[in-house]
This record gives sequence, C-alpha cells and structure tokens, in this order.
Amino acid sequence: MRIKRLFFLLLFLTVIASILLVLTSKKPSDTNASQKDITTAPTITQNASPSEMPATPTPTHAPVIETVTPEYTQHVINPKDVNPDILPVYDGDNAFAEYAKEKKFGDTVFKFWHFLGFDIVTSDVENPDIYFGAADSYTDVEGITTFRGNHYRDSAAYGTRRVAEKKLELVWTKDIGSVSTGSSYWPGVGWTGQPLIVHWDEDIRKLMNIKSEFKNIDLVEVIYPTLDGNIYFLNLEDGKPTRNPINIGFSTKGTGMIDPRGYPILYTGQGLNQNGDNFAHHEFRIFSLIDQTELFSITGTTPEAFRVWGAFDPSPLLHKETDTLIQPGENGILYRIKMNTDFNRETGDLSIDPEVTKYRYEGIFDPNIGFENSPVFYKNYLYLADNGGLLQCIDINTLEPVWIANLEDDTDATIVLEETHEGVFIYTGNEVDLRAIGKPQPAYADCQLRKFNALTGELIWERSYSCIYQNGVNGGLLSTPVLGKNDISDIVIFNICKTTDWKSGKMVALDKKTGEEVWVKDLANYSWSSPVDFLSDEGKTYMIFCDFAGEMHLMDPANGEILDTISVGLNVEASPAIYNDMVVVGTYAKKIYGIRIK
Repeated sequence: MRIKRLFFLLLFLTVIASILLVLTSKKPSDTNASQKDITTAPTITQNASPSEMPATPTPTHAPVIETVTPEYTQHVINPKDVNPDILPVYDGDNAFAEYAKEKKFGDTVFKFWHFLGFDIVTSDVENPDIYFGAADSYTDVEGITTFRGNHYRDSAAYGTRRVAEKKLELVWTKDIGSVSTGSSYWPGVGWTGQPLIVHWDEDIRKLMNIKSEFKNIDLVEVIYPTLDGNIYFLNLEDGKPTRNPINIGFSTKGTGMIDPRGYPILYTGQGLNQNGDNFAHHEFRIFSLIDQTELFSITGTTPEAFRVWGAFDPSPLLHKETDTLIQPGENGILYRIKMNTDFNRETGDLSIDPEVTKYRYEGIFDPNIGFENSPVFYKNYLYLADNGGLLQCIDINTLEPVWIANLEDDTDATIVLEETHEGVFIYTGNEVDLRAIGKPQPAYADCQLRKFNALTGELIWERSYSCIYQNGVNGGLLSTPVLGKNDISDIVIFNICKTTDWKSGKMVALDKKTGEEVWVKDLANYSWSSPVDFLSDEGKTYMIFCDFAGEMHLMDPANGEILDTISVGLNVEASPAIYNDMVVVGTYAKKIYGIRIK
C-alpha cells in the first residue's frame, strides 16, 4: 500500500514538473536580438526574408570594443611612385595575419579585418543599427544627391516633364579645363562623373556663400566635381556660376554626394594623383557648402591598406538616422564613418567629428582588390564588387560578409537593386580586363550579365556577350543598368562596350525574369556612360544615353528606337542627371552641357 502511495505521489510530481517545463519554455529565448537585421542565410539558401522592424526595440547595453594598437612599419611612399598597376601585398609588415577574422564559404576561407581608426578591433565592431528603408526615403532633398539617386542606384532623374516633340535642345554650356598626367590627357569630365542637382531649401540657400544674384531666387544648383581639379557650382536654368569653384588641384573622376538631410555638406573623392608635374596622395574630402571650407579628409594611401593605390571613385551614401557615412576605396578598404554632425539651421554653425571604422579583406578569386563601383544597400545588407571580380554582400552593422560570388573579372559598373513581391534581386555585369591582359591585342572575352538573389547569393540567370580589350581600354559593362519601371517594368537594359570592334557597342533589353533578349540595338559608338530613364507627364518612359562619339540620344526604351540625337562635342564617359526637363552632363569637349527635353 505504501509503495502504491509513493508511486502515485511520484507520478503526480512528475506531471506537475512537466507542466511547469512547458509553460516556462514559451518565454522568448533571445529578447535582445535585433529584429531589424536581415536573417543571415547561407549562399545556397533560397526564400530568405528580412526581419521586420520592432515596434518598440529592446534596449541593449553597448558592447565593449576590444582593440590592440599595432606597430606599423612606416614606409614613406612618394605619390609619384603610386600607380594602379601595383598589386596588393597580403604578407607585408602591416598585414597583421594574427588578427584576421575568418568566415568559410564552402571550402573557401575568407579573411577580413576590422580597424577603429588605426587600431585593430579584436572583438565585434560596434553595431550602429543601420537600416535603410525604401529607395524613395533615402533623401529629404529635391534633386539628385548621389550617383543614381539613392541606395538602390536605380534613378538619376527627378521631377516632371512634358515630352511633346520628342526632341533635345541645347540650352547652355559651361567651359571647363583638363589635366595631364605624363603621357595621359584628361579633359572635361570622366567616368562616372555624374552631376549633383539640388533644389535647396530657402533657409539653407540663404546661409551659403552663393552669389547675390542667386541668393533670393528659387535656385536649383548643379554641383559638379570634374577632371580639371575644380568643383563647379552652376544655375540649372542658364549654366551661370552660382559661386566660385572649389579648387582641389587634382582630378575627380567619380561622382560626389550632397548630404541627403539637406545639410550644406559635400562629399567627394579624388580620382587621380597627378596634375602636370604635381603629385599628391588621393584624398576623400568633406566640404562645408556654407563657406566651401574643407572639414575632413581621408588619405587613400595608408599603412593598413593592402593596396597603395588610393583613389576614391565610388559615390558615397549617408544613413540619415544614424548619421553614418559609407565610402568604399580603391585601396580595398570599406569606410564606415560615424559623422557626429552638429548643424544649426538658424545660425549656420556646422561641425563634424568623424569616428572611422574600417573593413579590410583579402582577395580570394584574384589578387586584385579595390572598389570603383558605388555601394548599394538593402536594409542592412551592402553590395559591392571589386577590381578582382569579387562580389560581396556585407552586413553593415557587423561588417562581416554574408555571401560572396566570383564575377570572373574586374567589375566597376555600379550594381542596381530591385525589391519585388517575388524577392530582392541585384543586376550586375563585368568587364573584359584581367582575362585579356598580356594576350595578343585585341583580346576577346565574354562580358557576363547576371541577376542574383540579393539575400542568398543564388545566381538567377546569366547572359554573355563577346567583347574586346585593346590597348588598356576595357570592353564589357562600364555603365550601370537601367532598371525598368512603370510601363517598362519587365526589362533591364545594359549598355555594353566594344562588342564587334574597338569602337562599337551593343544595348540590350533583357527580360528580368528569364534573362532572354527583348530587343537588341547595335551601336556604332560604344559608351561607358550610364543611360538614364525618366517618366513623362503622359506616363510614357523615355531614356537618355551618351556615347564615345560625343552624341546624346533620346531613346524609346520599350523597343530601342532612337528618337533624336544632339552633339555634345566629344566622348562622354560621364553619366547624365535629369531635373524636370533639363539634362546635365560633362564631356571630353571640356564643357558641361545643359540640354532640354522637349
């Protein structure tokens, strides 16, 4: 009897304990996990989706960032001895292999490092909680404030326009200069060379050192860093200077950025380190546009970089909510900069106190590294391709790679991103460069156009076109694709260089879902310039593109028909930007052009 009672007592206690275990197991296991970040997915995983932003984020304690201060071997490098053909050195005195962090992708071990200033971060980096929203939320400013307009890099046109005549009309030109670099000559505006066009708020306009005749009008200002070493400021309406140029003294090839909060701050990178007999290391510079003073700069040739070539061709982005700047460099370093901006709109007092965190990596598919394309974002995921054909998806908050892919050759054209009901995708294409160097000229290889799942790295489709490399001039894709929207939402348009001979090109519209050709336009003259699509008031999409022969074309992107052509002097490597009915672009003719769409 006692045994039975004992048995039933033990059974009763077991049932009670089981019930308590079930109830307590329903408590969340990780109450501090950020719901903003995209769920990390292996490269072969499909159907990954980003987490939703929490209604009320759970506060977390700031982590302790652990660093070591390394002893750098200081090599005094004369800028005259720095050129882009010098390969990265991964086993030099400042490699610091013992502090490398690693991530495996299949059988591939990917090595990367974190720096805070010049100290090496041995712990996790600080998480700034960066989360980019929709493309149309990037900027508070009317206009085009960065390359291709936003963090999806899908629009270089702003405003409205009526297209009745389907014609282009020259309105104004502005003469600019050139530089020489020994045997090379760099006139006008180069690649990617897109102008910035800004409609300033009235209170900001009145704070700045704009000429009196423009101070009290509803100014739309063109801001244009160029090859002649100057940054020009022009009135969109007539091309007249709105203020004196900023003279850097060395060429800008890429595209700058205006602060997307509407703050009077300009960010711009130097592309060349020689002007005649003068040499200087590359700098990424930040200017106050209140008085055009330089607020801050970063030198690209730096001891912690594997590569000495320090150009800054990419156009940066700024995350407004966290005051964080993202700037890649051709030295192979990704800079994440907490700006600590302090701006008083009433008094015009402006200051910054940058804190620089860096991501450095080792090339794996090819020894070449370094970024020339501009960063693309989906929420907290950053997409960049490099000079060695390495495509990375990087979590900007952890500064760790999420997935990687081999693009097989130098990839300078900026990626474009699309968010759809079916998923998030990126479109990219490579050049004919590394595969052709050292071969008899002209050398041939395929330019590969690709669509990837942006969250997993899965290759959706690929299409190839044979292209030519000749005498150091690359063929393939140098321009950013046009992502079809509205009435052409089913296609993506690529502008491919040197497809038949040294001067010809090919423009192709591919079906987004399948990669099949919708239309193909053979071009007598190739183009590095990125085409720009725009919507008319009538709901019809048109496209502007420029070419090597110095011509600007108005095209119907639905079928590839050229509707009108106008001369802009000489070769156009730069990419146009459109504000309402005005197109602005600089060319090798040493001029900036303002052209009206009619």
